Amino acid sequence: MSEKSFTMPLEGIVPPLATPLLDDQTLDLVALKKLVNRMLDAGVHGLFVLGTTGECTSLSYELRRQLISAVCTLVSGQVPVLVGITDTAPDESVALTDFAKQAGAAAVVAAPPYYFGLSQPELVTYFERLADRLSLPLFLYNMPSHTKTMISLDTVVQLAKHSNVVGFKDSSANAGYLHALIYAFRDQPEFSIFVGPEEMMASSVLMGAHGGVSGGANMFPRLYVDLYHAAKANDRETMLRLQSKVMEVSEKVYALGTYGSSYLKGLKGAMSLLGLCQNVLAAPHTAFGPAEMEKLELNLKSIEGV
Repeated sequence: MSEKSFTMPLEGIVPPLATPLLDDQTLDLVALKKLVNRMLDAGVHGLFVLGTTGECTSLSYELRRQLISAVCTLVSGQVPVLVGITDTAPDESVALTDFAKQAGAAAVVAAPPYYFGLSQPELVTYFERLADRLSLPLFLYNMPSHTKTMISLDTVVQLAKHSNVVGFKDSSANAGYLHALIYAFRDQPEFSIFVGPEEMMASSVLMGAHGGVSGGANMFPRLYVDLYHAAKANDRETMLRLQSKVMEVSEKVYALGTYGSSYLKGLKGAMSLLGLCQNVLAAPHTAFGPAEMEKLELNLKSIEGV
């Protein structure tokens, strides 16, 4: 059984790190260093590599290992590094966890296997068996839009009894579900509950969630860190002001086009305009073209004060 190398509950802003690329098989290590250091300087509380924002399912396993090693080296223990291990083959998840542990990661994150949907009893069996084999603590990841499987409240409660399951990230965007989850764990404050959709982060923290896995922190890390602290302090005036900026980012960066990958296209495009990385997405996805980038540039310039 794994031992925790960080204090529970994990709290704060844990950005899902975008993966800077030169091409499909080449990390942009210069951009990665700039991105990681910028986030650390802004006061993020952890980093999550190989999540949805990191284009996890499109990266080769060699590239995933390179990314894990590079990020853990750059972070050098300053904050916990969480690594996404979602896969359809449990052995691959276990192997990547073992590699991440050797590299210096603190925990791993797994969504349900995709392709064939699993029933709730199958989910319990799958995650319990996986947690038994993992050499790092496990955060469960609810991402029904991409996995076709919703992790039910009862399933989360049951899985949380496993000593190696230490937290939960919810990206369902279902506020009622999230509030019920927070209430269910009201007497287990050491079990971390994070919210994925950044538009919900501040209100979720007010309700008792531990923090956010906010993709926009790749662009504006200080905005999301400051919003988290305002919510923790119940500073409504500051929270409302910063929340307005978060909603503006959501509207003007993520909502361009009708692609299934519009969020990624907008994020990577905006990051390139901000000088943070190149506008390269891993195949099969492609970056925005000139017309969309022109619109994105105008939108980005109109977001004031971030």
